[in-house]
Formats: sequence, structure tokens, C-alpha cells
Amino acid sequence: MKHIYHIHGMTCNGCRSHVEKTLSEVEGVSKATVDLEKAEATIEMASHISIETFQEALKNDGGSYSIHKEPLSKEDVEKKDEVSASLGKGNGTFYCPMHCEGDKTYNMPGDCPVCGMDLVEEQNLNALHSEQWTCPMHPEVIKDEAGDCPICGMDLVPMEPDLSSEEKTYKKLLKKFWIASVFTLPIFIIAMSEMLNSNPLYDIMDQKGWNWVQFGLSIPVVFYATWMFFERAYRSIKTWNLNMFTLIGIGAGVAWLFSVFGMFFPDVFPEQFLSESGAVHVYFEAATVILTLVLLGQLLEARAHSKTNSAVKELLKLAPNKATKVVDGEDVEVSIDKIELSDILKVKPGDKIPVDGSITEGETTVDESMISGEPIPVNKTVGDKVSSGTINGNQVFLMKAEKVGSDTLLSQIIHMVNDASRSRAPIQNLADKVSGYFVPVVVLISLITFAVWAIWGPEPAYVYALVNAIAVLIIACPCALGLATPMSVMVGVGKGAQNGVLIKNAEALEKLDKVDTLIIDKTGTITEGKPTVEKVGAFGTDFSESEVLQYIVSLNSNSEHPLAEATVKYGKEQKAEVLKSEGFSAVTGKGVEGKVNSKNVALGNPEMMNYAKAEIASNMEEEAKTYQKQGKTVSYLAIDNQVVGYVVIGDKIKATSAKAIKELQDKGIAVIMLTGDNHDTAQAVASELNLTDFQASMLPEDKLKVVEKLQKEGKVVAMAGDGINDAPALAKSDVGIAMGTGTDVAIESAMITLVKGDLHGIVKAKNLSHGVMKNIKQNLFFALIYNTLGVPIAAGVLFPFFGILLSPMIAALAMSFSSVSVIGNALRLRTIKI
Repeated sequence: MKHIYHIHGMTCNGCRSHVEKTLSEVEGVSKATVDLEKAEATIEMASHISIETFQEALKNDGGSYSIHKEPLSKEDVEKKDEVSASLGKGNGTFYCPMHCEGDKTYNMPGDCPVCGMDLVEEQNLNALHSEQWTCPMHPEVIKDEAGDCPICGMDLVPMEPDLSSEEKTYKKLLKKFWIASVFTLPIFIIAMSEMLNSNPLYDIMDQKGWNWVQFGLSIPVVFYATWMFFERAYRSIKTWNLNMFTLIGIGAGVAWLFSVFGMFFPDVFPEQFLSESGAVHVYFEAATVILTLVLLGQLLEARAHSKTNSAVKELLKLAPNKATKVVDGEDVEVSIDKIELSDILKVKPGDKIPVDGSITEGETTVDESMISGEPIPVNKTVGDKVSSGTINGNQVFLMKAEKVGSDTLLSQIIHMVNDASRSRAPIQNLADKVSGYFVPVVVLISLITFAVWAIWGPEPAYVYALVNAIAVLIIACPCALGLATPMSVMVGVGKGAQNGVLIKNAEALEKLDKVDTLIIDKTGTITEGKPTVEKVGAFGTDFSESEVLQYIVSLNSNSEHPLAEATVKYGKEQKAEVLKSEGFSAVTGKGVEGKVNSKNVALGNPEMMNYAKAEIASNMEEEAKTYQKQGKTVSYLAIDNQVVGYVVIGDKIKATSAKAIKELQDKGIAVIMLTGDNHDTAQAVASELNLTDFQASMLPEDKLKVVEKLQKEGKVVAMAGDGINDAPALAKSDVGIAMGTGTDVAIESAMITLVKGDLHGIVKAKNLSHGVMKNIKQNLFFALIYNTLGVPIAAGVLFPFFGILLSPMIAALAMSFSSVSVIGNALRLRTIKI
């Protein structure tokens, strides 16, 4: 029999293989195949197995996935997510800080099934709920706005926000740490008192009695405060995903079980394990101190983790939860999630702008520093775009909502930062290869250490062998190696977002550090991308200048190209009449064509005139060249295959372009300008910027060929552009950089997006990538050196020369702080200047 079921809850290939494995292990199943894209499971069985059996199997596996006969409706999915949130599962997105299963996310808190570390809650806009109100007498009454209780009539009060998942984890660990410390401290004092010549504790009871006290005190530490470490160790051995907790579980577990066994069966042990009183020397203090110190490490890690994503938290603070909506001339305060497209909103002085849109009435200055990284407020007037989360200056204005919810720039930045933080950098492959063999090798070294000390060590040889073998297990720290790259990437990506540099993935950061050639477009990249019409001219007497403008405006009113918008705006200012147009089409990299007043009209560069079979006379070319040599763009107009006029368009070079290009050249990067404009215009712009390398009249496919040619020469190429014609080259380059002021197609094709859209952003991105890669290398070096030196020292290699041995308790302290040190080093990236 073959049945097809629908699976809910899968997010990645790791989920798919996990569900497939779980279903395959159900008794009676001969084969189970899971398709991630379709979210379907095809199960083959000898005889019918009820769906309830499969549901039970997935539930027992942790309940992350569910199986159904039909796909879940949108309402059912939302209901499941609501239930998940109500059970204290945060915003429903959790990930492993070491990215053991790539960018896989989980929908509830817990620990990673591979490395055992606590899952970290993603900071996103789902966590921001609009303010809710409740009754102090009847907490079951919850409303979205202020009012009175329908049961008792009391005024409703604002609800206290729930703690985040990471805060709950921290508080839980803190509570367990204090409990562990309270019970571990007396154990440690009892054990250390044995080193005194006349131990005052033995006046109260003998050593055997104190061993029982240590045993009793150790139970809350082992079976409550740190029991999770043994659960993780057991799971890691069961699934053969060996990790740090495998080593801790074995090391601390052996010390504790040895001590218990020694108390109950002292006669089994050789004489060298016995003390003068005849009691076996126990290691409860080693076991409990090790576990408590590991718990301290986890606690410090949890606090440090919460700082690594502080950039996203700062961005989230920008999102307002209320707005003033204008309804029939009245101001109404509404929740942010009640705003719809085309709503008219009033923004008062000092208020955060609630959604993306454009100003319909009034003018102001807007502080965009939190998104662009630029401190100077920007002047805004009617028609200008404003973004969610930016702060209004000292004027009131009205705006029309154009992007709401997850479509706003702020939401997209937060989404991009979260995705990039979970991505893997290629440099991490080294750590992954080492980690794959790490735990088995450490266990093997521990066994060899025991054997060597037991055979060749001084008396009591077995005691030395046991203590040193445990120290080897405890000091090794695969987590320091696993965290080295992800922590730096997370902090670096957040730092970039705060400075207007959006990184799509970690690979982009690594590649950008190696870039030696930068290709830049002219319009919108070097120039401001705000073209203005400087002149409209006519050739001959068939059409006047006003008629030429009329045809240009009529044709361009169908186009969204920045140059077209500039001509339409100019036409309105000159009160040019818009004629009836039809059959409009854009010819990429050349121009536009269509019918205006039943005449065939083409507008564009010389290639467009060839395309329209219209010949440009030499006197026309000479007239156009006088403007092109000044860096202006000239577009020709042809009507019924005759060139009849032209339009001159200027676009100012950005104030930051020259400085940014010089800084990049000083860093050893070759900067090349590729533009669709003619040679004279390109020459004028290149001269002003001291650019020696440029190419003009470039079509999209030409830009692509230049990128491919440079890559074949062994260059690492970055491409910066803002238009649809740049998209192929952006996608082909090693690192595509999109100007945030450009088109969605360009941004989608790029690995890095600059919010402000000027070349100085590339300098910031280059500095950031260098800082992040340097930080990652420091972390990897520290993690490798720590383990390379720590394991042999714990094994006792210094003993023959200096008589130095490492206590398992010191090993536990070193191990706990190694991971924290890696995170601490990554956090330094928050202060670097880019």
C-alpha cells in the first residue's frame, strides 16, 4: 500500500530528513519519502497503518512536525502558530547559534539536536504585539483598546509585556546556577578540608560520614540543576551527534558514578584508591564543581548571545505600535497593524513614521540616521518618500501609506539581517571538518591518557589516570570552534544594518574582503540618480521645440525609467499637452518606442535610432556632442523614421563619489565605470572623478561580458548598480552591490544593498567585511590553539618536566570561559569604525 500525507512544520532539508527517518522507523513501514517543497510524505506499507500512529510517532519525537490527510488551511496554520505563542514559545522562530543544520529554524525553544546548545530566539516584528488591555479583577478579559471591563465595570489597564524567550532562558539558568552553587560550595569545602593536617570536620564524624553528606548534597546539583547536560549527552550518543555535552556527560558522570560506587562497594577497589580511614577517595566535588562551572559558562553565554543580536533589537525599537489616521477629517489613533494601503496618516513633530509612504501635505526634515547611518536630517516635501521607523522633525505632515506590515523597508531590513545572521560563511567549513572528528578523537585521547598513567604513572597510578582522563574530557571545547564564525557574522551583519549596509549572507562578507576589482554604473551610482531636463531642441523646421517636447512627454508618460520621469516632470512644468499614445515598449539599453497621434515614435540613444531605422545626420551629432562633453545625456527623438529633435538631461555627480572612489583605490581596488551613455558623457564624468578605466555605450549583455572576462583573468569582481540593466552583471559578479534607491530587480540580484545608495557605502561595506573576517580568524585561531594546547596539558604532558597537573575543576573553568571569550571577541565588532 502507498499513502500520501501532508506534513506541517518543515522549514529546511534537515527537517525533511528528520521526518523521513521518524516515519521510516514506524513499525510496518517499508519505505517513507518526504518532499520538502510539496510538504508531502509518501509512505509505503505492507498493510494499512492508521494516520494516528504516524501522528503519535511525530508527537513523541518532540512535536515540531504534524501529519495530516489534507493540507492545513491558512486559518489552521495561524491557529497552530497562535497556540505555539500562547504556550510561551516566543515568536515561533528559534535557531542554533552554531548553525549545525544550516539556516534551519525551530518553532519552539529547546536545545539543538546536533550540538546540544540552547536555541536562540530570532528577534523579529512578530515579537512586537500592539498594546493590549486587561481587567485587574478578571485577567481573562483582554481587549485591543482602553475601556471598561464588561464583567465588573472597572477601567482596563495596559497588559505587562511577556518576557522574551531568551530572557526566560537566562532567568531559568540563573535560578539553577544559584541552586547548584548553594549545594556545591559545602561539597567543595568538605573535600578541600581533607588537605588539612588535623581536619576539624573529623571531630564531628569520620570521612565515610562526610562522603555520605557530599553524596546527599550532590543529588540536587546532578538531578535538578544540571540534569539537562546529561539529557543532552544521552541524546548525542543515541543519535551519534557527539558534542560538548557528550564530553561533559561522560567526564562528570564518570566522576560522580565512581564516587557512588566507591561508597557502596569500597572492597572492590585497589588499595591505592583508599584513604587512611579505609574509605574510597570520592570525587563528588570534582563532578559538582565541573557541572556548576559549565552551568556558569552557559549562563554567561546566554547573556552574551543576547548582545550579539542587539542591532536587530535596536531596529525593532524603531517600529512604532501606534499611528494617527485621518478619517473624514478627524484624527483617530489606531494600532500599527490596522493601517491599510492608501490610508492617510498624520505624523506629528518628533513622532516615528509608522509605515512607508509619500508626503501628501506639508514639509519637514526627517532623521534617517537609524536606517542610513547618516546623521544629517533630510528635507522632505510633497511627493517625497518616507520610511517606517525614521523620526519626523519639527513640522506636521500628512502621508499616504504605500507599504505596510512586512513590506516596509524596516521590516525588510530586519528580515534580511536575520537571514544573513543564520547563513554560513565558507571559512566555517574548516571548523565543521574539525568538529566532525573532534569528540571521538578527544574520547580516544582520554582513554590513551588513562592507559598511559595507569601503566607508567607514579603511585597511586589509577587515581592519576582517572583524574587526568576526566580533565581531558572536560577541557576540550568544540563549541568555541563552532561559535567562532557565526558570532562574528551575526554582530557584523547587525553593525552593517545600523550603518545602512545590508548583507544578504555571510558568504558576501567573506568574498567582499577578497575583492580587487569594482565595477560601477554611472546613473544613480556615481550620479544622484535625480536627472533634470536642461534643454529640448529641434532639428529642422518640421517640428517646433514645444512639439518635440509634447511627443517626448506623451511617449515617456508610459515609462518608469528615471530619465523618462524627468522629462514628464519637465513637460508638466512647461504645461505640455499629453497626446494619445499606444503600443509602448522599452528596448533594454537603447530606449523606448510606441505610437503617438498615430505616428511611429522612438526615443533613445544612437542604437535606438538604428533600431528605429532613423539616420542621425553629422550636424545633429555635432550639436549633441557639445552637451555630451559636459557629461550630459542626449536622447534623440525620431518620428516616422526621421530624427526630428533631442532632449538634454543632466544628472549631478554625488558629493561623496570622488572621495569614495579615491578611498577604494587607496585600498588597492581597481575601479571601472561601465555606462550605457555615450563616450563623450562617460569621458566627462570619468575625468571629474580621476577614473582612468571606463567603457561607454554598454548594453546589459556587454556589462555581463566584462564581468566574465575579468573573472577569467583571476580577478575577484564586485559590481555596483541600481537598474534592471545592471541585474545580469550584479548576479554574475562575485559580489553584487545594489543601491537601495534603485529597482527591486537590482536589489534582488545583489548580495549587498546600500540603503542610502552612494559609493561611500561601498567603503563602509569593505571596511566591515575586513573587520569581520579578521575577527573570525582571531576566533578560529583562539579556539584551535586553546584545544591544541589545553588537551595535552590536561593529559599531563607537563608533569615529567615541571610536575604540573591540571585539576578537572580548573579544566571546567577554562572550558566554560573559552566559549564566552569567543563571543566576547565577536562583540568587539560593535565598536569598530567603518
